[in-house]
Amino acid sequence: MQNTELFSHFRPILIDLTRADLDKEIERPDRLVVAISALGRKKIEVAYAPFDHINQEAVIVIVGITPGRQQMRDALLEAHRVLKAGGSDSEAAAGAKVFASFSGPMRSNLVSLLDGIGINKVLGLESTGSLWGKDSSRVQFTSALRYPVFIDGANYSGTPAIASNPFLIDQLRQWFLPEMAALSNAIFVPLGPQIGYVLERAAELVGVDRNRILSGLPHPSGANAERIAYFLGRKERAALSAKVAPDLIERNRELLQSKVAALAA
Repeated sequence: MQNTELFSHFRPILIDLTRADLDKEIERPDRLVVAISALGRKKIEVAYAPFDHINQEAVIVIVGITPGRQQMRDALLEAHRVLKAGGSDSEAAAGAKVFASFSGPMRSNLVSLLDGIGINKVLGLESTGSLWGKDSSRVQFTSALRYPVFIDGANYSGTPAIASNPFLIDQLRQWFLPEMAALSNAIFVPLGPQIGYVLERAAELVGVDRNRILSGLPHPSGANAERIAYFLGRKERAALSAKVAPDLIERNRELLQSKVAALAA
């Protein structure tokens, strides 16, 4: 099934489900399951949520690992709301994606990081926070694994690595590679080192200039607060805990600033 068909396939289910039924689906997908694979004694499930929309006009692409259950919930509830209110498929798909992408505390950290390396200036924005609002037409929010991935019902958090698992590689090839190729002139911002590695390999496959891949940002998760603070200059090196590798953060920051300066030029 091609990616453009998934929303159409699951639309009748979204219309048919009551809010209570939808809540149950989000907690334990059944009718919304896209694909299943074994991982030893565990089970990998890919569930549907409306992250299909590709903004062909995007000049920046922000790439996470996969939507978690919270993002799945936000996207499905927004699409459900729009469809129930009589909105079109395109309105439901586009609105759900922007509404749910990198929602929660992660968003404010991400905005600080993007502004911190000057992406707002490259794009001519006061702040990249407007990418979730009036400037949403300029951004594509996506994930290396486009649809939510769960291992034995828990959010997939990077283990096993995408590049080490044939099932996950297939998900990447099926959904993300065509998306990257379609947006080859955009700036790509991977969130986390694993996604940086995946995007640089993907760039080679689809012919995207690797200088457009801005690897090296600390992941914007709230659990990464100390690394984010040091990257942004909000915490002194002497005050860092042993779990932080300041030299690596500094190298990444310098490389990113260099790439962003070249893009601005």
